[in-house]
Amino acid sequence: MSFRIGDAAPAFSLPTDGGGTISLGGLKGKNVCLYFYPKDDTSGCTKEAIAFNGLRAEFAAANTTIIGLSADSVASHDKFKKKYDLAFTLASDEEKAALGAYGVWVEKSMYGKKYMGIERTTVLIDKAGKVAAIWNKVKVDGHAEEVLAAARNL
Repeated sequence: MSFRIGDAAPAFSLPTDGGGTISLGGLKGKNVCLYFYPKDDTSGCTKEAIAFNGLRAEFAAANTTIIGLSADSVASHDKFKKKYDLAFTLASDEEKAALGAYGVWVEKSMYGKKYMGIERTTVLIDKAGKVAAIWNKVKVDGHAEEVLAAARNL
């Protein structure tokens, strides 16, 4: 990861579910929970999305916007959101520019095979656009609650 807590978060502007666009610059004045996940509609990613979705009112009360980000297409995001009734933004980075800037597009290994993929990571960005907290190699259970607790302290 090429940035640390206190650094300016890498800028991004990405297409979202529903045909929109989201940029970090457009969110100034709000805290941002930017969570990177490997793939729509897989067990761990679904569990994580449902956990964040269930806490969205609490995140809103903490002036924090939730954004899920993966390399899946906008069409895939639309299906994923509809299937699980997710009410926060899913950003698509098929070009992997933001994934690279945040250092989460990494070499992974499964069953002895190496491949490139997203390392489950969450970055909490404060309302000034600075990195407030980073969670690497996230374990899903209890994670959304941990991020919410940190957001409440911003």
